Amino acid sequence: MTDLAARLARFRRLGIAHLPTPLEPMKRLSAHLGGPRLWVKRDDCTGLGLGGNKLRKLDYVLCEAIDGGADTLVSGGVVQSNSQRQVAAAAAKLGLACHLAVYHGRLAPPSAEYAHTGNALLNRLFGATLHDVPWNGDRNGAIRALAERLRAEGRKPYLVPYGVSNPLGAVGYASTIAEIAATDLRPAAIVHCTGSAGTQAGLVVGAQIALPQTRIVGIDIDAEPERVRADVLACATGAADLLDHVLDPSGIAVVAGHAGPAYGVPHAATVEAIRMGAALEGLVLDPVYSGKGLAGLIALIRAGRWRPDQDIVFVHTGGAPALFAYRHLFED
Repeated sequence: MTDLAARLARFRRLGIAHLPTPLEPMKRLSAHLGGPRLWVKRDDCTGLGLGGNKLRKLDYVLCEAIDGGADTLVSGGVVQSNSQRQVAAAAAKLGLACHLAVYHGRLAPPSAEYAHTGNALLNRLFGATLHDVPWNGDRNGAIRALAERLRAEGRKPYLVPYGVSNPLGAVGYASTIAEIAATDLRPAAIVHCTGSAGTQAGLVVGAQIALPQTRIVGIDIDAEPERVRADVLACATGAADLLDHVLDPSGIAVVAGHAGPAYGVPHAATVEAIRMGAALEGLVLDPVYSGKGLAGLIALIRAGRWRPDQDIVFVHTGGAPALFAYRHLFED
């Protein structure tokens, strides 16, 4: 057992995520790009509700909800939020009510199907109650207000933050590093999409403990790299405290320039990356998160960031259901 695995063992898991997730070589994509050796960590394969990276966090975070006697999960996100879908699926599995603050106005609907297909459809199938609220830039304000309202009505709500991004969620995501460290692979870098900060915070803290020679590279998908880095720093600091680690903030790398015009708005490089991942590796990526993450990785490889003999891991965070709300981008 690695030191990181031993530290993580102090925290309870519910077992709702299928872990460990596969770590697979991407030989065809590596050859197409001329190296380095590419691998994909399949966090789209965490199981429940069509999977995704948030389930790894929820596996740890929701122990608090159960221990505290919660009868309702409260969270929020945009209409096609992958995080909302995984919270709703977890609530269904655990027999809890689910109320979601659905933000409108953060992005213009890209298609007529946007509010009715993909994650939006799955949220309704999982039995979540949806509350439309205007987007004002405060990711958790409406979620907190909804939780307070439900509490005043006699419910026992548990607030799941936007993106399941808090220190305990980041501790849960550090388990990704523990799984990679348990193999013989010692990657030069782990690349992923970063937005609400909890995923990158967990990877950074975990790597500093168990894979100190591995660089964590977050591809900003919000077109807000300074905000993202600040949130990663705050979340990673809290997670490091929980894991008895002194954080080195120089390990936080947020790469800008690959988010397209704005959050939720894919650009040509996003579409190219999604097509490439599908045609060469059979991977289904989404236009909001994982597609932009792979677009950033491809751009860094083309710029010569790594040698052909190095190993690079791409974290597939999931999100396939949202692809159907953007199908017009792929109709020839």
